[in-house]
Amino acid sequence: MSKARPTIGTDGLPLPIMPPDRDVRVWSKLVRVMFYTPGFMALLLLKTGEPAGFGITVELLMLSSAAAVVAGLFVGTHSTGGGADVSSKVGVASCSLVMELLSAVPFLCAVPPLFHQLANSTLLHARAPGAVDVSLGISEFLPAVAVLPFMLYQLAGFGTLHYIVPRAVNWVLNLGIFGLIVASYAANRMANFGAEKAFVGILVVAMALTVTYGVLKLRQMQIAYDARCPVKKDKDKDKKKDKEDKEDE
Repeated sequence: MSKARPTIGTDGLPLPIMPPDRDVRVWSKLVRVMFYTPGFMALLLLKTGEPAGFGITVELLMLSSAAAVVAGLFVGTHSTGGGADVSSKVGVASCSLVMELLSAVPFLCAVPPLFHQLANSTLLHARAPGAVDVSLGISEFLPAVAVLPFMLYQLAGFGTLHYIVPRAVNWVLNLGIFGLIVASYAANRMANFGAEKAFVGILVVAMALTVTYGVLKLRQMQIAYDARCPVKKDKDKDKKKDKEDKEDE
């Protein structure tokens, strides 16, 4: 059972609220999943070589896969034992931030157009003679529903953003993510690939800036926490000292 962290510093002021300790093994496994899955999908699209709408989708999938590698570097530095420095203490939190914003968000943005293109690909599956084209209709939007639980993950306090930005900013960022993903998918369906690239570019740049700010903010918070955190008393040493004092008397 984990002990409660101190909330008041040595100066009597509240300490920064740091993200809770997370299981390094879980994030390591997620790094592997997010490296192989988008990477495999990108290779599949490159293999088909059609249509023009695959371009930005492949780029998003490759970004998702590459960001997972960077997240693995962060989680690999995590340490809380003896000799741990400021950066190593926030290794897992930094990894989660990279995975959430530069791996999961591009993947969620790529999935809806990916489904549409694969469903209508003539290279992956040949049309039967006399077959009639049947539109999937509104069901094509089903893959985009995955954005909603992601927003719930962030806004309900599960995500790392909850600890580094105010609640209002968290809402703005998540609504912006949702809006840009919907706008990019709509542009893709209308074959307006220039607008799609613009929306995706804004989304990726915003996520990259947020990750940069978040990692630096986590380090600053950890520095302030370590500098003002009350030192825990060693009960065993205190008992031994009391025993020695009694023996001297």
